[in-house]
Amino acid sequence: MKRLFIISAFILATTAVSFGQEITGDRNGTLKPGGGELRLVLHITKNADGTLKATLDSIDQGANAIPVTAITLKDSKLNLKVDAVNGTYDGKVNADTSEIDGMWSQGGSLELIFHRGNIAAKPAPKPAKPSDIDGDWLGTLDTGMARLRLVLHISNTEDGLTASVDSLDQNAKGLQVTSITRTGPALKFEMKAIGGAYAGTIAKDLANFGGIWTQIGKSWPLAFKKVTNASEVELRRPQNPVKPYPYHEEEVLYSNPAAKIQLGATLTIPPGKGPFPAVLLIAGSGPHDRDESIMGHKPFLVLADYLTRKGIVVLRADKRGIGKSGGDYTEAVMADFASDAEAGVVYLKTRTEVDPHNIGLVGHSEGAVEAPMAAADNPDVAFIVMMAGPGVPGDQLLAKQLLLIEKASGKSDAEIEKDAAIQHDVLATLKKDRDSAALEKDLREVMAGRVPEVQIGMQIKVVSSPWFRGLLDYDPAVTLSKLTCPVLAINGEKDLQVPPDQN
Repeated sequence: MKRLFIISAFILATTAVSFGQEITGDRNGTLKPGGGELRLVLHITKNADGTLKATLDSIDQGANAIPVTAITLKDSKLNLKVDAVNGTYDGKVNADTSEIDGMWSQGGSLELIFHRGNIAAKPAPKPAKPSDIDGDWLGTLDTGMARLRLVLHISNTEDGLTASVDSLDQNAKGLQVTSITRTGPALKFEMKAIGGAYAGTIAKDLANFGGIWTQIGKSWPLAFKKVTNASEVELRRPQNPVKPYPYHEEEVLYSNPAAKIQLGATLTIPPGKGPFPAVLLIAGSGPHDRDESIMGHKPFLVLADYLTRKGIVVLRADKRGIGKSGGDYTEAVMADFASDAEAGVVYLKTRTEVDPHNIGLVGHSEGAVEAPMAAADNPDVAFIVMMAGPGVPGDQLLAKQLLLIEKASGKSDAEIEKDAAIQHDVLATLKKDRDSAALEKDLREVMAGRVPEVQIGMQIKVVSSPWFRGLLDYDPAVTLSKLTCPVLAINGEKDLQVPPDQN
């Protein structure tokens, strides 16, 4: 899913590092999502024991001292991990440590280069007498792909109106409005960090205003109404289970000897006398935690709760390199995640509460590709469930995704045809070139004049990654034909990413 807001919140932790290079101090860099700019400052310091820790300032979102979950430095490779938004940074420190060149990954990937030094912060304007539109305003942006509830906070200052935006369904708060102006009933504001702008008209009774939101060359209607009750902007997730649970929950660690890592997970066990059937949940693409958290939802928490209440032991783990799991997420390919799934099966067999002859795999999206990979030659897997699992090679899947998603987003047939042609040429180049130096050169030629110059480098890094190339080359049907255990395959008829008629 395409996210309109790139960064929201971060959580703190530290981890041991190699001290081959001295990188403590302040670094500044700029993310450029969709033509906008988001200035960041990374503060790196040391703990008393010499390990590194870091915080991040998002200048254009007005968020300071955002803690970084984990920071590692090894062989000039700097990795940052941000659990709250499932974000990671993978960078290369240059010889004199003046620059770190890398990629920020969060659903998609963007180039992010950090340079030494801070960015001077502007002093906050002093408050003034409230205007007649001060307060909180709630609107829903329907992009065709998603409905996002937005809260606009307006306040008056000595320098004029200021504002910020919360994207409730993306857990993004305090996104800075770069400028906001009012001329009579006309209200305009701009958010340069995400390349967005709004133009609307305030109603005479000051109860609402309607207008147009524009972002990345596309426009959608967006109306706001005055928030009169705080419950209107609460994030409701009634499907999430609430403790105490009527079953046992246990935090566990288990090993994947092949990868020499440990995986952090949650095991839920039904009440009563076992042994019980068991399942391992395998998440879809992206740096997911054990709950497969996305946009404030926790699908695997909900699924694990339901299955455990039905008498099934459930194991769900953080992906390697995420949360409490070891390893490097940025270097992993689908076969690695399948290997982690096999390690989960081995662990379940050690539990006395589990029936060792009735252990299954439940995979979602990409996880439904990895479940058959893990089960094909493994007699310990009794069954698998594929939720929105692809059944065709990645190049065919991506072509259909592009068509359906862009159509749902309101793009014209001409725009879709243009984007499809670029995608076709990029994928054909990836299949043709195996030499990395030749690939970069050819991809630049394919994208030149068709993709914004500032995005070409980032796009090349994404599509030439081992994970992406593995996705293109892999044909799920070959592995599926080798399965001998029972399979339940379920797809959603409205799914635009894994269309049921194709898969």
